[in-house]
Amino acid sequence: MLPMLHQISITCFTTSYAIVLLIELLRLVGRRLPGRGLAGLVMMAIGIVTHIIYLTLRATADLPGGSGSAEGSPAVDAGRLATWTDFSLMVALGLAICYFVLYLRRPDTVIGFFFLPAILAMIALAISVRHLPAFDRGEATAFWRNVHALSMMLGSAAVLFGFLAGAMYLVQSWRLKHKRAGSALRLPTLETLQNLNRRCLVISTAAVGVGLVSGVVMNLNRWGEIPWTNRGIMLSGVLFAWLASATMVEFLYAPASRGRKVAYLTLASFGFLVLAMSGVLTTSHGGAAVNAHDVRADTDAGPADTTTSRRGDS
Repeated sequence: MLPMLHQISITCFTTSYAIVLLIELLRLVGRRLPGRGLAGLVMMAIGIVTHIIYLTLRATADLPGGSGSAEGSPAVDAGRLATWTDFSLMVALGLAICYFVLYLRRPDTVIGFFFLPAILAMIALAISVRHLPAFDRGEATAFWRNVHALSMMLGSAAVLFGFLAGAMYLVQSWRLKHKRAGSALRLPTLETLQNLNRRCLVISTAAVGVGLVSGVVMNLNRWGEIPWTNRGIMLSGVLFAWLASATMVEFLYAPASRGRKVAYLTLASFGFLVLAMSGVLTTSHGGAAVNAHDVRADTDAGPADTTTSRRGDS
């Protein structure tokens, strides 16, 4: 990476978020200030980008025990992104991304009065717990594995639920068009099914995104590298790319033509989910976890050790 990126610190994105809060507080002046909304979006984007870069550098820093070691704690076996500081900063990043997306949808609201103080409070918490020791790599791997599994499970369930809601939407739309909706076999209204589709799309995108990130951190703790060429990882990335694109398309469509389009998107998302699951289950990605320390121990064992072991067994 560029040496300049290594100069990014907590101060960079904290200052950006604080400036956005000040810009939002200008709403209290009562006058409409030109460029206020654009300035807030630009500073928020800068804060999120620098926030992501900072966490990425902490996760990939070339330290003996990873970048997650806190001051005063042993760095020999410390996990990556495995301190309370890291956890607090990731929560702050999640809140920042949520605020940015919600602000894009409804720039006329004052949600910044609630989100931005919470973001700054989480950053302050991250700074205050710097002295706490990091979890070791085994604990970090187990933690991120659980986050990865739960997130991908939630994302898959949301995709499946959206698929069912989309199918019901198309059936109900056909029944209304042919005046058969008044029969004894009732389905939810189109408005209800449309809202379900949208929520499932957003939830699945967020959950699969968290699952991908947690999987990356899990592999960094487990192996010290990421097998990007693994078919399961590649197809999971394709699934997330599709879900993110579908969410953006849903965001851009006018409300009048959104329902049927979102239904088709959720149906297609199910196809991508099946493709991703087939890639996971047919490769080692979906197999049982192997302890990285055991693998290293087996690798370090020389021929003499193996011969001695065999003689002892005989």
